Amino acid sequence: MQLKWTAVALAALTVVACGKKEDAAPAATTAPAASAPAAAAPADALVVKIGHVAPTSGPIAHLGKDNEFGARMAIEDLNSRHLKIGDKEARFELLAEDDAGDPKQGTAVAQKLVDSKVNGIVGHLNSGTTIPASKLYSDAGIPQISPSATNPKYTRQGFKTTFRVVADDTQLGGTLGKYAVETLKGKNIAVIDDRTAYGQGVAEEFEKAAKAAGATIVGHEFTTDKSTDFNAILTKLKATKPDILFFGGMDAVGGPMLKQVKQLGLNVKFMGGDGLCTGELAKLAGDAIGEDMVVCAEAGGVDGEFKAPLEKYKADFQAKNGVDVQIYAPYVYDAVQVLADSMVRARSADPAQYLPEVGKTLYKGVTGPIAFDEKGDIKNGALTLYTYKNGARTQIAVVR
Repeated sequence: MQLKWTAVALAALTVVACGKKEDAAPAATTAPAASAPAAAAPADALVVKIGHVAPTSGPIAHLGKDNEFGARMAIEDLNSRHLKIGDKEARFELLAEDDAGDPKQGTAVAQKLVDSKVNGIVGHLNSGTTIPASKLYSDAGIPQISPSATNPKYTRQGFKTTFRVVADDTQLGGTLGKYAVETLKGKNIAVIDDRTAYGQGVAEEFEKAAKAAGATIVGHEFTTDKSTDFNAILTKLKATKPDILFFGGMDAVGGPMLKQVKQLGLNVKFMGGDGLCTGELAKLAGDAIGEDMVVCAEAGGVDGEFKAPLEKYKADFQAKNGVDVQIYAPYVYDAVQVLADSMVRARSADPAQYLPEVGKTLYKGVTGPIAFDEKGDIKNGALTLYTYKNGARTQIAVVR
């Protein structure tokens, strides 16, 4: 889908792809390169508080910290540019909270951020925490952009405040289901999900698409997002002789599950969604992750002119944080930038004033073009298919 980008009055943005300063307003709002630390803001600066929530403790803390690093880089970048919102220079502050991937803790920290009168929210990471928290943000009228929650329900609740910058499970699970049958030639497919909003959602979409493409679902078993022993369900599924095993869940469970798949001698392709598809999976699975054994998809991806900006962002991220991007830090970075861009266009950081501008976003981010449909979903969202070779995640293709 071709987007026509409108001019936005953000002066002196750096175009990442070519490293050249623009002398006038760009043809589209464009993600800047990482910048040096900002000089102190004036005493009368407009303080803009951005809330960020992710699980920075617990089994998927590595993913939550990845997201938080992305948010901190965006805040530093915004302050280095001395943006004006209306007639005042803005000083952005990050209020970061840990929801531990738990829905109850997620709503508790959401209420804390609402009470702190944040101007916008980026998060949460998991669908299971994002969905219940979204009601609190909606009631308070605070715009919320999730960089990684993929359950379709999130943007189908009728809230005007909910947006996401990645494709949802309908597209992700559906694409994987079709790929399993048409490309991997799967005929007998087994499914396991972890019963979370994310894991169950992506597994159901995968199953529907695989059936529609002609596969037989030989079994569907359940685990939890805290389980470590899968021998009983894997033994039961082994008896059905599957050629593909799909897991709806996160890498912290998928890695140990892969080890037990190997121990039981299950000769299958192992598939999963974005929660599985991380740089950490190879470490968690060890030598159980055979060459081209795993096929997974990330709910995002770039090609063409956006490849160079994303690679530069990843290099800057590694240089600053000492670790590689896990998966969604670039989407967090872009989500923060979209909120700031909307405030600049509205000439206000008041949520009630700038919320309408979020829905009108036309933004060239490091993750690609960002525009939202009437529900708040990203238009023409991309997916990236991956496998693992020599213990490293390797891209297969970007599809839309």
